Amino acid sequence: MTDPNRSGAVPHLVVIGAGPAGLAASVAAAACGVRVTLVDSAGEAGGQFYRRPAPGLRARRPQALHHQWRTWERLKDGLDRYVRAGCVRHLTEHHVWCVERRGEPDRGFTVHALLGPEQEGAAEVRADAVLLATGGYEKVLPFPGWTLPGVVSAGGAQAMLKGALVVSGRTAVVAGTGPLLLPVATGLAAAGVEIAALVESADPKAFVRQSRALAAQPGKVAEGAGYAARLLRHRARLLARHTIVEAHGTERLEAVTVAALDASGRVRPGSERRVPCDTLAVGHGMLPHTDLADTLGCRLDGPAVHVDDEQRTDVPGVWAAGETTGIGGSALSLAEGHIAGCSAAARLRGTEPDPGAWAAAARVRARLRAFSAALDSVYAPPVHWTEQVTDDTVVCRCEEVTGGAIREAVAELGAGDPRTVKLLTRAGMGWCQGRMCGPAVAGLAGCELAPSRRPFARPVPLGILARAGEMDHQ
Repeated sequence: MTDPNRSGAVPHLVVIGAGPAGLAASVAAAACGVRVTLVDSAGEAGGQFYRRPAPGLRARRPQALHHQWRTWERLKDGLDRYVRAGCVRHLTEHHVWCVERRGEPDRGFTVHALLGPEQEGAAEVRADAVLLATGGYEKVLPFPGWTLPGVVSAGGAQAMLKGALVVSGRTAVVAGTGPLLLPVATGLAAAGVEIAALVESADPKAFVRQSRALAAQPGKVAEGAGYAARLLRHRARLLARHTIVEAHGTERLEAVTVAALDASGRVRPGSERRVPCDTLAVGHGMLPHTDLADTLGCRLDGPAVHVDDEQRTDVPGVWAAGETTGIGGSALSLAEGHIAGCSAAARLRGTEPDPGAWAAAARVRARLRAFSAALDSVYAPPVHWTEQVTDDTVVCRCEEVTGGAIREAVAELGAGDPRTVKLLTRAGMGWCQGRMCGPAVAGLAGCELAPSRRPFARPVPLGILARAGEMDHQ
């Protein structure tokens, strides 16, 4: 990193991602006297958690879609204040495809981005250090009929409601596993959608086994209880320890079959029931976005970026915060972002950080990490979910690769990992680059989901790739 005391220049930090972690980091770093460039792919700050209706929709009460609106207002006011003061530059609709180290570690970094909704233009940002707040993405495991119109991800249903004030149908089933299902079902019900069933594969007994960790966060428990109470008022049916077996329909979704799970995680024979609906919002948890960290050579702990107590990665000059370091929710992301911003600012100014400056955030981080670990042990997809994937089920939607083709690659062609399956079947070679089908391919191949090790975080036009490093820097 550039030594500001030697050069006399104000050190420059680029923060990638304007969700809770990126916003908290930008405000904290700017408050400490560092010049910040906040780069984000969306047109407005907030990320998925603070997604809001477009101004043209003239929503009268957008806060009704959020349970932490005041926190958002404080973050947005802080960001706007530093933007007006010239301490923070907020670059919207910048889709980062690569972060490049410039020579030696003290030479800084170049962030390469595609511009606008069409991603046809290009931009480069140079900075002394990088803070990755790239968030996470939803995991959806396949089942027969999951490609029907009317089947959406749980996060997708929430995004449509928050961002466009629309729903995809009048009667919905919300299914899968994870804490996201409750707010999604509650939000849809409040919007007038009939919730035919909330289908959760987790075993309620698992919550009892984690009662100590859960009791340490009474606010979170109360939040979940509040969602459940609102669903009961809407007379939504809760089917715990159940799973989706199949979605039915011709032109679009008409019904789903759900079934109970036995103690081993298999469908209990004879427990199947058909539930009419025109929308299925399904999700099986979240995974960290680690593409940029991986290309920089950052160490990963399982699916997440490894960081120390200051949120530093093992690559000098690179910090990470929020869901990219492990899925834990907005409050944990805010705490990690604040710590990362304070640490990066201090080290960029050439001083040793004072942990006392973020002691309160560190305590919040410790408690919420323990809470998130407890939830992870509770909200796990059914152990034998792959048994519900028929040979005709499309697993890779981009390349239309079926479960049968993947099983053939494993059983008859010797594939033992997702990369080999991809080479033999094209599963994961499409536009999403395996983000959607990766967990399913790994599950069908009988192996752990591993980093993709792709050189770029998103597809890049060849013309822009050829000009990389030659354009003006923002």
